[in-house]
Amino acid sequence: MELQDAAEQARINAGKAADLDTFEVSDTQFKKMRGRPASSNKILVHMRLDNDVVEKFKAGGAGWQTRINEALKKAI
Repeated sequence: MELQDAAEQARINAGKAADLDTFEVSDTQFKKMRGRPASSNKILVHMRLDNDVVEKFKAGGAGWQTRINEALKKAI
């Protein structure tokens, strides 16, 4: 990728400024967009599971952590 010259960078910035759907996100706004919603009732835990258990859940595709959580709920 070539470096942009000052004129090209100025054109890019002018285009961004003219586009009403484009805006800079502040650090505070970015932090609010990350992570779980405040209303979540989940907590982060670290635990060790057998490799075959994890591989079985992962084989089902995306959402494997949710499926493990559902299996644990059924177990209690």
